[in-house]
Amino acid sequence: MPNFGGGGILPQNVIVIGGPTASGKSALATDLAKAFDGVVINADASQVYQHIPVISAAPSEDEKQGIEHCLYGYLDEATNGNVFMWLNSAVDCVYKIWEKGKTPVFVGGSGLYIQNLVQGTTPIPETPPETRLKVSEELEKYGLQYIYEQLSKKDEPAAKMLSPNDKTRICRAYEILLATGKSISQWYQLPMEQKLPQAEFLNISLLPQKSELDERCSSRFSDMLNNGAIEEVKYLLSRNLSPSLPAMTAKGVPELASFLKGDISLETATELAVVHTRQYAKRQLTWFRHKFAADIVLPECYIGQPDFINCVKKQYK
Repeated sequence: MPNFGGGGILPQNVIVIGGPTASGKSALATDLAKAFDGVVINADASQVYQHIPVISAAPSEDEKQGIEHCLYGYLDEATNGNVFMWLNSAVDCVYKIWEKGKTPVFVGGSGLYIQNLVQGTTPIPETPPETRLKVSEELEKYGLQYIYEQLSKKDEPAAKMLSPNDKTRICRAYEILLATGKSISQWYQLPMEQKLPQAEFLNISLLPQKSELDERCSSRFSDMLNNGAIEEVKYLLSRNLSPSLPAMTAKGVPELASFLKGDISLETATELAVVHTRQYAKRQLTWFRHKFAADIVLPECYIGQPDFINCVKKQYK
């Protein structure tokens, strides 16, 4: 159990905040960083990209309240970012923060990122850029079904583990096979590798009711439209990036891209984006309920409740 005694958090402690989109995670992270002399570290797969802070709901400078934030907007959208790339950067951040005597405060809704941080990761080497480019080009030229068929021919056990519609994991499994000559299922049989073996994690989940989230997802997307989301997607389209890149599949980007291309109206794009965001939030809720071992759960959205901050302080004093 994390040790919050002695007037502050010991260097080996790490706070991890997880939950669905629009649940108030970023605000909670900032408030806990203020309370425990911390630095916020992003654990959201979309907020790592540089030019989409609005549509990825990255915290603004005002929302950061002068607290140091790391791993926000540090990748270009042409980069095919992945969990292993992020994890290596995150570990570097943690050691630098510990050296300053401060507390790392991770926050995000990407379950895979948080799982690899807290539970450990398979020792799969990072695939080289040329392999990722090859798979990306094949995906764009031939489609996902072709990639899945190629994976099935060369690595049937891995293909059977995956849904034929799971683009991210299919491409990842195919990349690993091409780069290492080993099936992803073989890599998964190896012992997990803990990147922060001395860390004592304090895990916090935000698990509000779906009805509360649905309302917040709708209002958030309206705010995004008013604050530059369309301009961000217009910029992405101007670069002619591959539609399979993670930045191009971020929630709201495909729908607004269709609007900007003249395929659908803004009203339809908005409706679709809100529906897809709500569906994503529901999947996140399920994941954090069943796969994230939380020490503390807030059964509602965080909107600045001081009692909850005090609860964290008291329970881990």
